[in-house]
Amino acid sequence: SARHWGAALRRSRLPAAQKADFSGDSTAATINHSLTLLQRLQELLQNGNGSDSVLRVRSAASDEPKVFHTHQLLLSLQSEVFESLLRNQSVVTLYEPPETAALFEKFIRYLYCGGVSILLHQAIPMHQLASKYRVWGLQRGVAEYMRTHLASESSQGHVVGWYHYAVRVGDAALQESCLQFLAWNLSAVLGSAEWGSVSVELLLLLLERSDLVLHSELELYTAVEGWLSRRQPEAPVAERVLRAIRYPMIAPSQLFRLQAQSAVLARHRAAVQDLLFQAFQFHAASPLHFAKYFDVNCSMFLPRNYLAPSWGSQWVITNPARDDRSTSFQTQLGPSSHDAGKRVTWNALFSPRWLPVSLRPVYSDSVAGAIQPVRIEDGRPRLVVTPAMSSPDFAGVSFQKTVLVGVRQQGRVLVKHAYSFHQSSDEAADFLVHADLQKRTSEYLIDNSLHLHIIIKPVYHSLIKVKK
Repeated sequence: SARHWGAALRRSRLPAAQKADFSGDSTAATINHSLTLLQRLQELLQNGNGSDSVLRVRSAASDEPKVFHTHQLLLSLQSEVFESLLRNQSVVTLYEPPETAALFEKFIRYLYCGGVSILLHQAIPMHQLASKYRVWGLQRGVAEYMRTHLASESSQGHVVGWYHYAVRVGDAALQESCLQFLAWNLSAVLGSAEWGSVSVELLLLLLERSDLVLHSELELYTAVEGWLSRRQPEAPVAERVLRAIRYPMIAPSQLFRLQAQSAVLARHRAAVQDLLFQAFQFHAASPLHFAKYFDVNCSMFLPRNYLAPSWGSQWVITNPARDDRSTSFQTQLGPSSHDAGKRVTWNALFSPRWLPVSLRPVYSDSVAGAIQPVRIEDGRPRLVVTPAMSSPDFAGVSFQKTVLVGVRQQGRVLVKHAYSFHQSSDEAADFLVHADLQKRTSEYLIDNSLHLHIIIKPVYHSLIKVKK
């Protein structure tokens, strides 16, 4: 029977047989007609020749079922579900939602030919079909397609929907990929149609992250206000969301405007009054004095990755593989209004081929004066960011640094890599460690230029503990 043939084929060991064919014979050659075989299999499905089973796919979207004349052997080879369904019957009726029914022909063609082309909006229903019928290779392939097409442009957006789907099916890898993409490209999402479809759980997950990349905390508040106005969640949910905004990162003038003009803030003022009062205290006192009485080592006082000029600088390096480059820029000393007028100057050095000590040329003992050859590709990219000055004002402030690398994907410039420096270091150890800047086609380059954005995150900490 087809079932027994399918089991026998799965148990066979073709590689061993192939090895025997080539043992020591220099005249051996491979004759490959696999494309012809695929074409014949496709014709088999198309014409229904030799069919021994029928699939009738019914959907609420249509009165007439879709009928597929199939072959039990081929379906059973790919799917244990079909193997079970077709064991004692040759005609099977399947019930599918409209979105999966629309792709069923593509799905069956994959079972015959091992390949399928899909579009962004077809990824979830194709993954559902692969999961339902336990076609594990297709399921993994669609999940990988989703992870590698997060940056693709679509009219309504798709990453938020893919994240929610990944949560439903328990795909942790896809879930994390979507979450990271949303965090690093949040500004693009805030202005898109998919922002309104963000669930409460996803919104709260994003708001607790310090690696969100966006222009400012005010931009985030404005987007959250729009989300709350559209969704009108229960009061406890709205209050949780509003309490996740980092108000000390918003300037006092903007906080006053929000208190006067924001309908959402007026509605829930009692729930966030303590945070607003604390933010005004933060801006009014010197950071060192404030840190004596309040715990500044919490997320409320930790900046996110803000792209506004006072927090860092963009740096586009043309022909980055050519030679070392340097630049300098200024940032505000800290987010407190007490430090608003104080600036820190930073020097940044980029080297495309810096050599670690272990790879640097040394004199060899075997041949006097000879130097071990060093290849260009032995070096690796390096970025060093250091303050060009020191000041007593730096007391109580430590500077965390983040470097964003922009890449072009599907015609859009997006953040794909973010490197964070260790707090006590002037460089990121893993900076572009896998990048090949010699190739003009490198994914790290846009028109043969490296697009960086260096962000300085000043973090206040207490020097003196005061008993409360």
